[in-house]
Amino acid sequence: MSFKTLLAYQKGFSLAMEIFTITNGFPKSELFGLTSQIIRSSRSVCANISEAYRKRQYEKHFKSKLSDADSENSETQLWLDFALACNYISENQQIELQSKSEEVGKLLNFMINNPNKFK
Repeated sequence: MSFKTLLAYQKGFSLAMEIFTITNGFPKSELFGLTSQIIRSSRSVCANISEAYRKRQYEKHFKSKLSDADSENSETQLWLDFALACNYISENQQIELQSKSEEVGKLLNFMINNPNKFK
């Protein structure tokens, strides 16, 4: 089995790609600010899931990396709030992306609370 089969990874990857597409419309002045930050944090969710999967035989490491993924997911939500406040995305986009991020968070928390299901 590969980390790519994990639902949290698949949904996280899809969200990161959707965010990447949306940020193409952000002002160039945000390239090294908001755009960079939101792309980095959304991609980091997936990177941490992949690392956690390779550490799954060590429960504490597995949970730690998943906790990192959850933290990056929360950071992504923060950047979505800034994108909305700066009028770079619509309220409907923010709600939709926030909902997808919350779903990823629930999947991550399931994995953290049920590590034996992923050995």
